[in-house]
Amino acid sequence: MLPKRFSLLIFITSTGLLLNLSACKENKKTIKQTEVTFKKEGELSIFKSIDSTKITLDIEIADTDFDVQTGLMYRNSMDTKQGMLFVFEDVKKRFFYMKNTKIPLDLIYINENKSIVSFQKNAKPFDESSLPSNFPAKYVLEINAGLIDTWGLSVGDSINYTED
Repeated sequence: MLPKRFSLLIFITSTGLLLNLSACKENKKTIKQTEVTFKKEGELSIFKSIDSTKITLDIEIADTDFDVQTGLMYRNSMDTKQGMLFVFEDVKKRFFYMKNTKIPLDLIYINENKSIVSFQKNAKPFDESSLPSNFPAKYVLEINAGLIDTWGLSVGDSINYTED
């Protein structure tokens, strides 16, 4: 048989441990990913070379390391007349992927003369496969998947943009 003091010590320790565990359970914090919302930072026009049609979009501009790395990740949707323009300091082949990107996208690669040089259509959400530019590019425009075909865009079309 255990001495009374020892039994009391075990009881107090056990009770304290149980109270501590239940308190930890109640104080559990959940981390909720907040959706990133569109913030208009400029306006972009696409000029079709075949028929001189002009398509105008509101754009966010990704020109910092953080913005370039994050892109359109964590967005649930984007309006048809919205896009994200990535602006780089140099001109080289670009490689994008869809990590943590929830919406399907079309990618438009644009050279330093603001002329479209290649596309990647219908990039799948969360796909980490490489989406190369195929030609050197200074700019990349991300828009909702399917819009390249809907708007009839082609290599040689051009863009112009202004910042707010």
